[in-house]
Amino acid sequence: MSEQRKIPNHVAIILDGNGRWAKSKGMPRNYGHVQGAKTVEVICEEAYKMGIQYLTVYAFSTENWNRPKDEVDALMGLLRNYMKNCQKTAEKNRMCVRVIGDKTRLDADLQQQIAALEEKTKDNDGLHFQVAINYGGRDELVRAMKKAYTDVANGTRKIEDLNEDVISSYLDTAGIPDPDLLIRTSGEQRTSNFLPWQLAYSEFYFTPVPWPAFTKADLEEAVDSYTRRDRRFGLVKEAEDV
Repeated sequence: MSEQRKIPNHVAIILDGNGRWAKSKGMPRNYGHVQGAKTVEVICEEAYKMGIQYLTVYAFSTENWNRPKDEVDALMGLLRNYMKNCQKTAEKNRMCVRVIGDKTRLDADLQQQIAALEEKTKDNDGLHFQVAINYGGRDELVRAMKKAYTDVANGTRKIEDLNEDVISSYLDTAGIPDPDLLIRTSGEQRTSNFLPWQLAYSEFYFTPVPWPAFTKADLEEAVDSYTRRDRRFGLVKEAEDV
């Protein structure tokens, strides 16, 4: 189907199954997160080769703070290392990197790393890569509404001007097109508070493959499934009755 493949402009991925994959191999959960980070690098490159322009991954949710402290600490350490490595990858592949989520809860050094990475890559013309860290969809909407309310209160925005486009401009993903396709690995079939506003018309694809084992072939299979979908956005075909 590759010759007829319809490539989505924006793919979002929930990176699920790292810990379970590691456990199945008799390894600690953190081993799964390390391997999962390597998979991110591979899929970024393969996605862009396929023609995908935007890729957004769910790396750490607002709920993930409730995990055991040693696992959270290990994840934060992994994110620090990833931010360093990502600068080299972004430079090599002309990748534009942006972190979405509430960064204020992250340690100051990690916030500085993120700011430096975003600044250094902001003009790159390759893959637009978004990493969701300390991200929760409802939290994002609350923060967006607070920003909008502040602008209305101080007179820089009129309440009657609020519409979908304006609200989208207050979100972490402002300026980024909504995902065409959401992929969730490791068999779960829910969105887990990921991009609730942005996924309103996205196609969903669930695979039992855990994230560390996800390959180029799995990405192609997801895109082929997307290709077979009939996206109507609430409309009907002319040959059909309303």
